Amino acid sequence: MKLNRIARVGAVAAVAVLSLSACAANEPAPAGGGQPSDGGSTLSGTVKATGASSQGAAQQAWTAAFQTANPDVTVNYQPTGSGTGRDNFLAGSSNFIGSDRAYTTDEIATGGFGACATDDIVEVPAYISPVAVVFNLEGITELNLTADVIGEIFNEKIEKWNDPKIAELNEGVELPDLAITPVFRGDESGTTGTFTAYLASVAPDAWPYEDDDAWPVDTQRSEAAQQTSGVEAAVKAGNGTIGYIDASRVGDLGSAAIKVGDEFVPFSSEAAAELVAASPLEDGRADGDLVYDVNPAEAPAGAYPIALVSYLIGCQQYDDADVAAIVKAYFSYIVSEDGQNAANEAAGSAPLSSEVASEAQTAIEMIGAAQ
Repeated sequence: MKLNRIARVGAVAAVAVLSLSACAANEPAPAGGGQPSDGGSTLSGTVKATGASSQGAAQQAWTAAFQTANPDVTVNYQPTGSGTGRDNFLAGSSNFIGSDRAYTTDEIATGGFGACATDDIVEVPAYISPVAVVFNLEGITELNLTADVIGEIFNEKIEKWNDPKIAELNEGVELPDLAITPVFRGDESGTTGTFTAYLASVAPDAWPYEDDDAWPVDTQRSEAAQQTSGVEAAVKAGNGTIGYIDASRVGDLGSAAIKVGDEFVPFSSEAAAELVAASPLEDGRADGDLVYDVNPAEAPAGAYPIALVSYLIGCQQYDDADVAAIVKAYFSYIVSEDGQNAANEAAGSAPLSSEVASEAQTAIEMIGAAQ
């Protein structure tokens, strides 16, 4: 039976406030990681990480704060995209990764995690953010769209901005007689997985594909771009473009409010948190593997239905004790109140709830050095 662990906190306000007081019994690492009582840091060394570009702005804030608190530590995070990050973790070239999708249970059962001393891994949510549908239309900053219309646009069935299906959702908006150019992630991406999962679950007739980290459409007039920054740049560069990106990169692009029930919901960290708050943990995963079963088709009223849950993934056991200590302290900082507030300020993400943070810290406590 699935347990809706986040929903038990009761309201989205709890999702926006984080406290690790419930973790005191586990004695988690301090917010900066690795500080003894005299205020100095005991950590030293370098860890290499790759993965989700959606976490890029948050990772910059996290690494800056963590390295300030731990001056003998270097955390080198490269936003290569989630798919590359997962490949690197298997190959052993990344000590930990960020990923917009967790490993599947089948992938975990296969094992072969080259970064780890064993095949036991830790996966914890670190970053909750809306995936915004963004566009570039002169003089238009907001539009209302439904899942069916979005699906037909990205499936190249709706070709012009003044199509009646768009116009009837946006009375009073002067839509141009202009070709639509969809922009998609050309690299495998958990952001694409989140976006296609939304379309597959809510608009299966308009979007006859399964959710996938790789773009599934045999495109004729769409444009591929690499990583979040590439999609952002491509949409900005072309009049009539439309794409999907982590909300931290929307900037001055136009964005869509998405229909949920009888209302159109614009993206926000609070509205994305409401979707995750209604989601249970996946069945069949180990205690250190906290993965959420987010179903956009069951989005409650007021929730933004395209919400990215991005994960930190590390080893339960490392061969190098220094690496184990750094990863454990860094993960602890990220899920702490300070870490989540830093991500919110840098990227507009939704802070983890106190319950999710507590469960994440419990999983992080499993990280250590191989005996």
